[in-house]
Amino acid sequence: MYPTIVHLGPVGIHSYGLMLATAFITSVFVIQHDLKRRGFVPDLAATIVVAAAVGGIVGAKIYAALLDGQITFAELFSTSGLVWYGGFIGGCLGVIFVVVRSPNPTLATIDIVGPVVLLGYGIGRIGCLLAGDGDYGPPSDLPWAMPFPNGTVPTDVPVHPTPIYETLMSFAFFGVIWSQRLKWESFQGTLFGASLILLGVERFIAEFWRVTPRIVGWMTAAQMFSIVAFILGIGIVLWARSRPPVVPEAVQPVEAEATSETSETASSKRKRRKRR
Repeated sequence: MYPTIVHLGPVGIHSYGLMLATAFITSVFVIQHDLKRRGFVPDLAATIVVAAAVGGIVGAKIYAALLDGQITFAELFSTSGLVWYGGFIGGCLGVIFVVVRSPNPTLATIDIVGPVVLLGYGIGRIGCLLAGDGDYGPPSDLPWAMPFPNGTVPTDVPVHPTPIYETLMSFAFFGVIWSQRLKWESFQGTLFGASLILLGVERFIAEFWRVTPRIVGWMTAAQMFSIVAFILGIGIVLWARSRPPVVPEAVQPVEAEATSETSETASSKRKRRKRR
């Protein structure tokens, strides 16, 4: 594996950071594209992703502090303590805060963000694979099992490459939801609820191939959180489907006026040609 891709003097470009940046840029592009398609303010995309990143880091650190009972100043700026479910809660709160204060409709905008979380998560897991940061699974003799001798958490024993499993599941689930978004977006909240369901399913399955402490019987803390996300997602979907569908808004007045002016100009030109 390649925790550090290249050294530029004393500074190194790390594979995990590079994939996080890739996830950031990709998420901004996809969200911006769909905001523009829906006629919403597209410039909000970057702010949403930044809020998700900052909220995710703060949420992860707070959760780690609650687990450990304390957190030092140095840990605030380290890569340790980035617990997935703490980060997910913090990221959601950050996004909701930004969206509610924006001119965009809240539910419709969150519906756009929800599926993109799956996409960004899958890209981030590629960074975990390249860094060999210990997110892999138990030893295995399967043909695709691999060691991580140069990883951040090294092992010479072939193990389940769990980040690959997570990336494939995340990309597949994102593809399913994204392909159906035009059918579901009139029932605002459905896409976000479905994203919660699939995020819960993805992490619940992945935990079977991760070396993670078991909290209750065979279940990990992440699996327990995944069940909560799954149930919450079902509740949101049922609530959204019980409400009357929202009819897409007509073309914005400015655009309509511009179109009208263009038509009138073209009509005037045609009349002048006829007179000539």
